[in-house]
Amino acid sequence: MWSGRQSRLRPVGCVVEELRCRRREREAALRKARREQQLISKRLLRDDVLVEAEGGCVAMILGEAEIQQFLQLAQRGTEEKERERALVSLRRGLQHPETQRTFIWLEGSMRTLVGLLTSNQALLQLEAARCLHELSHSEQSAVAEACLPATSYLLTYLSGHSSDFIELCLYTLGNLIVESEAVRRQLLPQGIVPALAACIQSPHLTVLEALGYALSQLLQAKEAPEMIVPSVLGSTLPQNILRLLQPGPKLNLGVAVEFAWCLHYIICSQVNNALLISHGGLSTLAMLLLDVAGAVQRTEDAGLELLACPVLRCLSNLLTEAAVEVMGGPNQLEDERVVVALFILLQFFLQKQPSLLPEGLWLLNNLTANSPCFCTSLLSMDLIEPLLQLLPVSNVVSVLVLTVLCNVAEKGPAYCQRLWPGPLLPCLMGTLASSETEVVGQSLELLQLLFLYRPEVSFGPGTPVLRPLVSPWPLAFLSYSHFSGPGKPVWTPGQNFQLLVGKALFEIEVG
Repeated sequence: MWSGRQSRLRPVGCVVEELRCRRREREAALRKARREQQLISKRLLRDDVLVEAEGGCVAMILGEAEIQQFLQLAQRGTEEKERERALVSLRRGLQHPETQRTFIWLEGSMRTLVGLLTSNQALLQLEAARCLHELSHSEQSAVAEACLPATSYLLTYLSGHSSDFIELCLYTLGNLIVESEAVRRQLLPQGIVPALAACIQSPHLTVLEALGYALSQLLQAKEAPEMIVPSVLGSTLPQNILRLLQPGPKLNLGVAVEFAWCLHYIICSQVNNALLISHGGLSTLAMLLLDVAGAVQRTEDAGLELLACPVLRCLSNLLTEAAVEVMGGPNQLEDERVVVALFILLQFFLQKQPSLLPEGLWLLNNLTANSPCFCTSLLSMDLIEPLLQLLPVSNVVSVLVLTVLCNVAEKGPAYCQRLWPGPLLPCLMGTLASSETEVVGQSLELLQLLFLYRPEVSFGPGTPVLRPLVSPWPLAFLSYSHFSGPGKPVWTPGQNFQLLVGKALFEIEVG
């Protein structure tokens, strides 16, 4: 069954290039899957003082008659306090999905609420906006469509003077934007991107955090790469986002988290990442990563991983740009302190948030894929052994660790000489016994690279000598990806991989 294969080993360069190409294809598929994951959510902004004041009030489900009564009182009440109380009662009722459904189907209700939103009395405006905010948080798509007449006014009020009111409008718009394509179609030609670009100059942190949320919701729309991101990149938003992500005493965690996610969605759209790089995106993110790594050493703040995740993703995806590989100069990321910071974060994730380990390893993979400099840093700083200690965490982590080691090994004989001897071989023998075929396949690729660049490895007198067998077929044939399809043997996870691979790849002699 092997007769169709050539009976000689291919040149080292061809095999290495094939391995590199196969890994890059897998990485491209993973990047695509990551871009397609939508982290959509809604925010509910309720004033803590109001919640405490209303703590003894149980919100009731309102019927049509009660809704009409409250709207009439709010519209025609004799005293301002009476009108305000009517809107407060309506707002509490709108916390219930049943009341929300009744409200949007009640003729004239939204028109009345919009009229109160545009009144010349600030307290009534604020309470009407709070009612709309409750509606925007609804899980019913019909509610977002019903709020469409109010969105233009919410957009207009972003240029107002009250930071609390602007914050409320931003969160309401963010909730509606993510829910309804009709809302986005209406707001885009009305200038939502320029309005957001103007808001980013606000000195109020609460406004900036709300702005980051609204923008991130807008950037997650399915039509964002074609209709939204080009407009965002053509505004002053990218430069200001990077400014707000600059590390320093003025950096605010909440604001930085929101805008780091905005940057992530812009980068994933792949519209014009070269522009972000030219604005210093790589250096800004690298410095921010160093700052986060320093912070995790100084504090136990549980919020730091919320910032670390989007920063790692942004850096990882920017490094995959073809433009980065050829630009060089000040736009190229060559600071080996990034590797140190990354290992600090990996240790932090291992203890506090293991689910984020793949994010850090993905960045390490992209750093080492095309950079001998970062591969040298791993070896010179003795970071291979800490990397190997991550292998038992999970199959996903194992594959990424092995991929990083492949990146190092493919740089040539000098790198393989530093990798082996050492703790690598015992770890590889353990991974070859894995029931996960992708882990085994990546282990085989690493072994193949090591054998190609180091045909004979001696560990000294009295220790095993590992020699590659003279095989009648290319070693690449033993990769897991070839064990499938008609006429080929299939290895199931239940078989003893270690024994089979040991027999196929090399023999152990005691010297």
